[in-house]
Amino acid sequence: MHGDERKWTDDAIRKNWVSTVGENINEIERMIAAKTGRQYTEALSSGTAALHLAVKLCGEKLYGQPKVGHGALEGRRVFCSDMTFDATVNPVAYEGGEAVFIDSEYDTWNMNPDALEKAFEIYPDVRLVVLAHLYGTPAKMSELQAICKKHDALMVEDAAESFGATYRGQQTGTFGDVSILSFNGNKIITGSSGGTLLTDSEVDAHKVRKWSTQSREDAPWYQHEELGYNYRMSNIIAGIVRGQLPYLEEHISQKKAIYERYRDELEDLPVKMNSFNPDDTPNYWLSCLIIDPNAMCRQVRSGNEALYISEPGKSCPTEILEALAAFNAEGRPIWKPMHMQPVYRMNPFITRDGNGRGRSNAYIQESAAPDVGADIFSRGLCLPSDNKMTDQEQENVIRIIRACFR
Repeated sequence: MHGDERKWTDDAIRKNWVSTVGENINEIERMIAAKTGRQYTEALSSGTAALHLAVKLCGEKLYGQPKVGHGALEGRRVFCSDMTFDATVNPVAYEGGEAVFIDSEYDTWNMNPDALEKAFEIYPDVRLVVLAHLYGTPAKMSELQAICKKHDALMVEDAAESFGATYRGQQTGTFGDVSILSFNGNKIITGSSGGTLLTDSEVDAHKVRKWSTQSREDAPWYQHEELGYNYRMSNIIAGIVRGQLPYLEEHISQKKAIYERYRDELEDLPVKMNSFNPDDTPNYWLSCLIIDPNAMCRQVRSGNEALYISEPGKSCPTEILEALAAFNAEGRPIWKPMHMQPVYRMNPFITRDGNGRGRSNAYIQESAAPDVGADIFSRGLCLPSDNKMTDQEQENVIRIIRACFR
């Protein structure tokens, strides 16, 4: 927090604009549109709400307006990023669809274009792709967009973690037919909650605005002709976002310094930082590392527990996370891939070689095809990356990590 957040929230309270209309909302929509280059921005209560309306919007574009009680994707399959937070893919289920999870690749940890092409060979009737930029690193958008265009598919772009990142000089959040940002409490710009939907279509923007305010019709009484939602952003939340937005580049610079310090000071260990293509600029939202396969001590995970056996010169994510926690430093596991989640255990999962269900989740070499996401989850972890972290605090974290490999 920088102080400007209080200025604008106090302004909203002083003027008594504390609901889902007000100057703060109008201003952040203008600022985000100017920053990203998108024509229209709709301020919503969360990134998840934005994803839901983005998926619903694309579903209705493809298949028409559903009957009341049915989702826009009823009985339809949708290709989704596999290694992401479940908020990316849950809206497909909200709308009655079935997510088909597309495996990751090692270059960016994002959706593998070869696996997406294979998925279209297996399910040629699919017309919608939901893609996330993991940990602030842009996916391979040229290849992924070309595949979508080839198969006449729309794309929902989840840029919740990547605000400010660029792919070949172009902002993430501008590649999807519809895109979203998040201002959750842990994001690079926060409102404590909140999100935005980005589009270049005035008609789509008006549709989303209507849905987000309970689908009220233009009538002197409350008239409703389709389902709506209470998804509009509060003017108080917008005040926090408004105070944060001028500091986006500063936050990215701080995050980059943290990433580069980890990279440089862990260089001699058998680990590798989360990578990105040299033509792209991530926002460095989270610094992550992955342990070399031959430097992994024995580790096994159940649904909610993990066990490991310490070995000299080796370590594993569980050991490092426990060592950090002992010094009150919080790391996190990598997102557990969606195809490994119990709630989605029966959904299709596609690798670049085809259907990945039933394959082993054992460690694999980077030249091998199956289950890349499961491998990254098994060997990877997210490091403390708070932009308020001091140099000394980060040095302590680095020292703890190094001790795990002695």
